Amino acid sequence: MPKTININKDFFDNLVVLIKNKDQRKLQKSLLNMHHADIAEIITNLSDFESQFLYENLHDEIAALVLKEVEDEKRKTLLSKLSAKEIAVDVIDNLESDDAVDVISDLSEKKKEEVLSHIENEDYANDLSDLLKYEENTAGSMMATELIKVNENWNTLECLKKMRKQAEYVKKVHTIYVVNNNNKLLGTMSLKRLLISNKDTKVRDIVNSDVYYVKTDTSTEEIANLMNKYDLIILPVVNENQELLGRITIDDVIDVVKEEAEKDYQMASGIYEDIENNAGILTITRVRLPWLIIGMIGGVLGAKVIGVFDIQKHFELALFIPLIAAMGGNVGVQSAAIVVQSLANKSIDIKNISEKLTKELGVGLLNGLICGCLVFLFTYILGYNLLLGLTVSLSLIIVIIFAALFGTFIPLTLQKYNVDPAVATGPFITTISDILGLLIYFLIGQTILQ
Repeated sequence: MPKTININKDFFDNLVVLIKNKDQRKLQKSLLNMHHADIAEIITNLSDFESQFLYENLHDEIAALVLKEVEDEKRKTLLSKLSAKEIAVDVIDNLESDDAVDVISDLSEKKKEEVLSHIENEDYANDLSDLLKYEENTAGSMMATELIKVNENWNTLECLKKMRKQAEYVKKVHTIYVVNNNNKLLGTMSLKRLLISNKDTKVRDIVNSDVYYVKTDTSTEEIANLMNKYDLIILPVVNENQELLGRITIDDVIDVVKEEAEKDYQMASGIYEDIENNAGILTITRVRLPWLIIGMIGGVLGAKVIGVFDIQKHFELALFIPLIAAMGGNVGVQSAAIVVQSLANKSIDIKNISEKLTKELGVGLLNGLICGCLVFLFTYILGYNLLLGLTVSLSLIIVIIFAALFGTFIPLTLQKYNVDPAVATGPFITTISDILGLLIYFLIGQTILQ
């Protein structure tokens, strides 16, 4: 049984010393019975040479499991040191089909073919070849072909015999699927019903036809929403003819949800490429710099807006520029974040845009009135001119309403045109809100104070 290891700095440093000294015996002892996810975490934080040495000292089955857990860049580095035959025999043969496809997909087309040619089980090789043809982020690309299925015409005694043979190739038995002679999915069968039924009972008499399933082209987002809504731990995958092809388990979906959450969080911050933990300075800079430049341009345009208006006569307007910009950006990001989250879990769609905009208009109006009144009160207490207080409070009300509507409308519009709405949050809305917020502020200031 794998043991829990506290991967603290001392433990990590000790492993690095063992690797540098090439002490294979002590290294293997330190990793003995350690969970593959913990080993993957260690490898991710090692240099290429260190991770390669550690990987080479793992048993084949553990090494394969570790390889599917490490980050993409590290996996590619480790795979580059292995021959096609080593990948096929030491890695692929020790993984279920869905995990095997994830590993193979990192290889070049030429090496993919070489790896498949070295897999002894021809049926398994054909299954992997078929899985590689499905589009990324679809049910077909993430399903595993290992499963237990029985024919509706079998009796319970025959089921047990056939299931024993199938179980040799399945690591975990989640569900028993029922199909007809054409491999069409009919439902599932309870193991308890199977065990307590008479040996001559036909499967068709104890099948549960109430089963959720997805097709091979179903998106991973839809799969995640379906499993979350109905508390499912496994979903069968069928083709257009409803023939059973594979199954998707909850652990695969969790990985997808985690990746999507990380992607959306990065996009909300203006980062549009995945960045590994061990990415270099130039890579990180290249990914982050574009939106920093956009934010900088937004700042320059904001300065231009300020320069258009003559604030020398009323220089006190400048004192509240940070307040107007900050409130507009915060409200816009709040509204956009809520809409993006709602779109992700399907609680709203593009059909009720007007309803959502009306609701945000009410929220923006109420928040604006409260904040505007508070600002007017604070400016009065602090001794500012009443007209200035009126200018700031009125501007704040309008900016908050506008930012709420803008933060709602933009992601909904992007969703309508099949653009990821996560791009609406972060630097994009903040920059636009800053510029237009300042424009509104100085227009109102010019009107009231002059």
